[in-house]
Amino acid sequence: MKIIFLWLNSLFLLLSFQTIGQTPSPYERRDVLITMRDGVRLNTVIYTLKTSKEPLPFLLTRTPYGVSETESPDHIPYVKDMADDGYIFVYQDIRGRYKSEGTFEMQRFTRNKKDPKAIDESTDTYDTIDWLLANIPNNNKKVGMYGISYAGWTSVMGAIDPHPALMTVSEQASPSDMFLGDDFHHNGAFRLSYGFEYAFMEEATKQDSLFPFPNYDTYDWYLKLGSLSNVNKLYFKDKLPSWNDFVKHPNYDSFWQKQSLITRIDRPKIPIMNVAGWWDQEDFYGPLKAYQLWEKQDQSHKNFLVAGPWNHGGWGRSDGRTLGNIQFDTATAVTFRKEIQAPWFAYYLKGKGSGNFAEAVTFQTGSNTWKRYETWPPKEAAKRNLYFQANGKLSFNAPKAAFGSDAYISDPAQPIPYRTRPIEATYGPGSRWRTWLTEDQRFVHDRPDVLSWETEVLQEDITVTGEVWAKLFAATTGSDADWVVKLIDEYPAHYPKQPAMGGYQLMIANDVFRGRFRNSFEKPEAIQPNKTETYTIDLHTINHVFKKGHKLMVQLQSTWFPIIDRNPQKFVPNIFDAKETDYQKATHTIFRSVTSPSHLELSVVEK
Repeated sequence: MKIIFLWLNSLFLLLSFQTIGQTPSPYERRDVLITMRDGVRLNTVIYTLKTSKEPLPFLLTRTPYGVSETESPDHIPYVKDMADDGYIFVYQDIRGRYKSEGTFEMQRFTRNKKDPKAIDESTDTYDTIDWLLANIPNNNKKVGMYGISYAGWTSVMGAIDPHPALMTVSEQASPSDMFLGDDFHHNGAFRLSYGFEYAFMEEATKQDSLFPFPNYDTYDWYLKLGSLSNVNKLYFKDKLPSWNDFVKHPNYDSFWQKQSLITRIDRPKIPIMNVAGWWDQEDFYGPLKAYQLWEKQDQSHKNFLVAGPWNHGGWGRSDGRTLGNIQFDTATAVTFRKEIQAPWFAYYLKGKGSGNFAEAVTFQTGSNTWKRYETWPPKEAAKRNLYFQANGKLSFNAPKAAFGSDAYISDPAQPIPYRTRPIEATYGPGSRWRTWLTEDQRFVHDRPDVLSWETEVLQEDITVTGEVWAKLFAATTGSDADWVVKLIDEYPAHYPKQPAMGGYQLMIANDVFRGRFRNSFEKPEAIQPNKTETYTIDLHTINHVFKKGHKLMVQLQSTWFPIIDRNPQKFVPNIFDAKETDYQKATHTIFRSVTSPSHLELSVVEK
């Protein structure tokens, strides 16, 4: 059975490759079918310059989302700077998708390399490059590979067993692990609305189609749906392979592990530029994890990171001056395309420029400046703990009280919405899905099932650059629980620079952790009621300045609906099989004492 990933749906593809005008193009188009080693032919669109004084390199992207409607590259903002410099652009449908022959297998497993007839995405990339070198005239025998989301993942696959002519890749927002941190689960917690809507869109018909929600506000619909077992019973009828795989694999078993980049990446064989967006609502975990995995075995300085203030693929679409209500004072996406991406490929494919690339180039939010680092996270970042205190206070001083705690009642029948209502269908009309991570968190701040702690008004800037971890000492009256932790930049109540931002609560880091996986993602365990347990939660990396006059805030809750399915709070072996009666209220307690000092660990860079 195949599991389908919402990495780069048709809507996103259209947005990424939107045109910027229909002026006469210096490029001409050729559509071909390229034969792979097993005889399968892949649909390929090739754009070459009508006139060129010198042999040109190839830029290749491979996608499951259709290439036949791709415009001339000089009309696409994402690659226009490179198109103006001159390349041979190649766009390809991977096997089994759109006009390509063969059988589609999502995130195709790596082949048995002892079998000369075996194929995978690496061999398809290799065979494509072989054909291009032999059949497209006036090329300089060099190839670069790039792409966002699924096309980022195929770029990774090309880099694992690279063709000798493949000089460099840029994976951008590639997923790394679909159970631990990307599209369909975060730390084992199932991303319900995302998984449900995509399964229907890709598998219910041959053409992409949206689920026919009777409500514009899908929050009510998902709540009335009840237990997850009702999905197949009432709607999918066991006919959608991806949903069936969700049901069959509720834990981190071999099904998920074989798909993960954790089991595929070794040392980087060619230069790799990993690209991430700080507010990527789909695959923020992926490129950061890929960078980390390659970095462990990088002995030749071939692994690089770029991160900016973008949502999923935002660097390829807009100018990047804003995201939702947040302003960045500069065209960050234009900077990436013109000053980072274009020089990267020009150097490795054409020998232009100095090749003086920093290990990491990241946009520092808060200060709204680009920063260059020789290591990531930077060595100068020091670990400092930010402790939960009494009366909703946060402090870098450890608690001194022998006892201390805060508690709330979590009710699966009244889950906290993950964004302001109405919650439109993820890719439906008017959806705000793309910017939800930047929404003002005041809409849940005063709920009785949300705990909040905040610092005093900052007297000086605090710069956090690097990893953020939450360490919770917690207990529940139930036998399972979800923990949602959010690190927030709370703006001053009076903010003359942008008055509408006064008091704004902006999420800077966040994630959810399903309590049953506290000891193992492979083997879940019930929580013993009323027993204090320790939960260590990766909130990933950031680069943000909490400015003087702002506050740091932490919010903690146990529902985030319907992006995360409701935890019954009664342990059942498989939540997809839970009964209505399994969903129960529970009291969750967070401890903040000398012996149980719940806190966030921040990577702080001093002035």
